[in-house]
Amino acid sequence: MPRGSSFSENPLLRVSRPVSACSRCRGAKVKCDGKLPACTACEKAGRESECSAANDQFARGKERSYVAALELRIEKLERRLTYARSRKASVAMHDSDAAPSVDPSRKDSLAVIRAAIHRKAARKRENSDVNSLVSDFGYLSINATTRDFEPSVTNMTFARLVLAASTNVAVPPPTNNRLPPKATTASLVQFYLTNIFPLYPAFPETSLLSLVDDIYQEDTRPIRSSEYWLLFMVLAIGSTAQSQTVEDEHYLNGLDFVARALPHADRALMPGYTTQLQALLLLTQYSMLDPAHFDSWHLIGFTCRAVIDLGFHQDPPHTQPSDKAVLEARRKTFYCVYALDRAISMVHARAFSFVDDALSVALPSATRGGRAPLVNSISSPTSTDPSTFLFKLRRLQSTWYQELFQCNPTDQLHDAASFIWQMCLEMREWSEALPDSLPVGIREMFDLELRYSYVYCIAPSARAPHITPYGRVLIFEHAIAYIDRIFEVANAQTNTAFYTYHDALRVYFMGSQFVAVIRDAADTLLSSSSVPRPLPVPGKAPPPHLPERFDRATSGDNLDRSLRTLERVILTLKKYGERWGYAQALMSSFEMMSAEVTENLRSRRSLKEGATMSQGEQMQSHQLLTSPQSGSIKQRTPLPQQMPPPPPPPPQLQEVQWVGVDVAEIIRENGHV
Repeated sequence: MPRGSSFSENPLLRVSRPVSACSRCRGAKVKCDGKLPACTACEKAGRESECSAANDQFARGKERSYVAALELRIEKLERRLTYARSRKASVAMHDSDAAPSVDPSRKDSLAVIRAAIHRKAARKRENSDVNSLVSDFGYLSINATTRDFEPSVTNMTFARLVLAASTNVAVPPPTNNRLPPKATTASLVQFYLTNIFPLYPAFPETSLLSLVDDIYQEDTRPIRSSEYWLLFMVLAIGSTAQSQTVEDEHYLNGLDFVARALPHADRALMPGYTTQLQALLLLTQYSMLDPAHFDSWHLIGFTCRAVIDLGFHQDPPHTQPSDKAVLEARRKTFYCVYALDRAISMVHARAFSFVDDALSVALPSATRGGRAPLVNSISSPTSTDPSTFLFKLRRLQSTWYQELFQCNPTDQLHDAASFIWQMCLEMREWSEALPDSLPVGIREMFDLELRYSYVYCIAPSARAPHITPYGRVLIFEHAIAYIDRIFEVANAQTNTAFYTYHDALRVYFMGSQFVAVIRDAADTLLSSSSVPRPLPVPGKAPPPHLPERFDRATSGDNLDRSLRTLERVILTLKKYGERWGYAQALMSSFEMMSAEVTENLRSRRSLKEGATMSQGEQMQSHQLLTSPQSGSIKQRTPLPQQMPPPPPPPPQLQEVQWVGVDVAEIIRENGHV
């Protein structure tokens, strides 16, 4: 670089991948053939006049790229700067030569006026060029299909960018580089295929089974980095999903498998391929089991961006021939991303990565794999039927979540009760359509998801801030049923479905809504009188019936049920805290939140037990005075009952607007993890 020049004047740039798509095809994420005067896609759509490049100063069809455009812009800027400097030097020489013969008192000196005009024009051109140059940097947004990230040219890759943004704590190096015994691999793969793959079939099952065969054979084909990533991440998820505490063998083995996979990240997460989506999905699934090392919110954001850039959010045009099996695999991969994005966004009370209006992908058909089982290890390919039902539930959740929480909060929903009852009806119909052939563990998980969705939809929201008395009763009953069942799931020795750290967040959410309705209407909920079911509006969905009480045979009245539910929320979060440190902060936060309600309920129970005991003692005394053994038949007037005064009504609080969990805020409030 010449002396005196700066980096801004001589930037080190290189030519990136050519991009020749027109602006309309680029915006629609469809393939563009660059044909002149209009591409084929625009011709078929009748939009020939709209077929234009992103920058009209380039000829349509000419190969170009983001960095190449900047190179050309900089070259033009350098030429203009050179011209401006030469003009400035010429004017300076002219001024110095003309100075002796020009009267300084004359304000209309041609030389002075000409110099001022040149200086003003130069500044204007320079400002215009700088503004144009800066505006072109908008094209340099990270695109999941670009090939600008090459390890051989720069130290930055797409994988390193993703890992840097989503890693909370660095993963320790692996303890060894040997493959685990084949029996261990077969066991972990079987666990994944039984409990997780039926819900998220993001890749062909036969490819995983074939990979296990190939990788343990001698003199086999070369194994690609994306395949090593697939194997090690499946082993990591299968091992970590069986963990009970943060330092047990399953957790440490899972962390070691992740460390074995990370060296293959650059190739496995290479942009522009379907394997990139599958690799990001597996890493997102692991992050839900290990929030200490990875952030699931950032990872699902990267995954959704890759889905959009690859065009998986739209089915291929009907005019484009495509293989049916390839199309089904593409749809499954998309809906796995869709389902995780909806679940993660809802549990964190954040906006979805993309709205439903931008999507046009049909649900995949429920199919079964067709490969024979591996000898001595892995069973036959698993049915993917559960995934189809999960995708349908996520679409229903997405509908009411966008309507209630993502629209303009100042625009309250007209007839919110009818909309909520309609959503509850559609979710109940979804539940009734579940086949009896579903595995017991997955069926149980679906039941928990349904109750969680009921409470989430009925609870106060931005566009439906008011809740009806019957809605409070529904939240009360569904929250009790949810907490009773998740308490048993958390204390089970093995997981029979994909339970993650997000279930601790759901427990906290359900517990907080339970506390809110008790604070707001304790007298109504704890009394023996029932709230009548609202009459259905003609032409509208009727309000749902109260759920059946599964604890009727083993529990007392609503007061006892409420105290047991609050206790089980704390015990469940405590159990999850043995596995995830963040759950301890959730438990501490819930204890503080529910302390007042718990104390009020205990006072009510003490007064109730005292009143019952007082009535029993008076009955015994009356029987003693009137019995023949007392030696007297004199009737005495019984003393009036000394009933305790009624307890004061619980404080009336404003209906809660909170519907999610900000873990960082909870941890800051409690001061520990």
